Amino acid sequence: MGLGQSSKTPVTDDTDEVSFDHFQILRAIGKGSFGKVCIVQKKDTKKMYAMKYMNKLKCVERNEVRNVLKELQIMQNLEHPFLVNFWYSFQDEEDMFMVVDLLLGGDLRYHLQQNVHFSENTVKLYVCELALALGYLRSKRILHRDIKPDNILLDEHGHVHLTDFNIAAIVKEDLKATSIAGTKPYMAPELFQSFEGFHPGYTFSVDWWSLGITAYELLRGQRPYVMRSNTPANEILQTFHKVHPSYPAAWSLEMKSLLRKLLCIDVQKRISCLAELQDLDYMSDVNWDAVLSKQLPPSFIPNRRRLNCDPTFELEEMILESKPLHKKKKRLARKTRDQGSDGSPQNGQLQQRLDNVQRDFIVFNREKSRKALVSSSELSTSEKNKVIEDGQNNNVEPAAYLSG
Repeated sequence: MGLGQSSKTPVTDDTDEVSFDHFQILRAIGKGSFGKVCIVQKKDTKKMYAMKYMNKLKCVERNEVRNVLKELQIMQNLEHPFLVNFWYSFQDEEDMFMVVDLLLGGDLRYHLQQNVHFSENTVKLYVCELALALGYLRSKRILHRDIKPDNILLDEHGHVHLTDFNIAAIVKEDLKATSIAGTKPYMAPELFQSFEGFHPGYTFSVDWWSLGITAYELLRGQRPYVMRSNTPANEILQTFHKVHPSYPAAWSLEMKSLLRKLLCIDVQKRISCLAELQDLDYMSDVNWDAVLSKQLPPSFIPNRRRLNCDPTFELEEMILESKPLHKKKKRLARKTRDQGSDGSPQNGQLQQRLDNVQRDFIVFNREKSRKALVSSSELSTSEKNKVIEDGQNNNVEPAAYLSG
């Protein structure tokens, strides 16, 4: 079952901006509070991507526009083997679109829910790969602030990729962040002090705490601290000081030591950067160049014969969605034809905010910028080919996933 639309290849040239019409919609694979994700194929190159689309009106009503625009601003300057990299952004009158690497191995939350048991070696490799991503983000002065299994996707070979920069922040040199953001069970203790009226600020160490919570959960199937999204901040702070996480005897001493260093309440003693992690005896056998180039194979490989996500996403899109994506072209054409005749103009203030979204939205095309870089530089032929290539994230065989 696919969200098919015409697959005729449009006549394009390099000057054309990428738009919704340049993609064939294949199937829905996920959703958030105001955005949905589907698998798409670019008609001219035949390359597969994931396309996230966000309804403008819902974003405006929920005051989420600022986060979306900030995410676009951050992601256009990022590219790393262990991130879900950003390729295109465009808009129409209904939606904002972001096209990113397609990773078909599912997120780690899905695999936890499928009762997958992650071995120590697998979790150690995940920590190394994510640590390289965090080291890269730190070099760009970026706090992710929402590291958790839901935001870590696997590629077809089982390597991890960090996604969702919706609440990320850019921290200027020698300054700290003070705003409260994150998912409570994964948020570091210092973040909850802001709830209590203290504002000491925080920095990159919060992401390493979240990495520790995530690693613990992958190993044990549950988090080290019991808390929920509605647990009051003062109770959470008390929990950190009263509850001591238990570490099963079956875990190696080295893994337990690593987790204790990541889950250290004292920020000054917590592992908070890549160099500190690499200095551990536990990491002395790691070939970091091999990790970066994805030469170390994970022991858990997602099932390639199935789509590693909840199949109800597509049914909801086909049956329950009031404005399904695959009918967008006809809907917008009808709206243009009937413009002014429906007698229901947008509220003036709301329309102004929608106009601001239209004006401020960032249009991005990594493919075009790479070609421009190649044409303006004095790179060798092999270097130029490397720049143009999509890289490892798009080397997928999608057929098996599209029917399952």
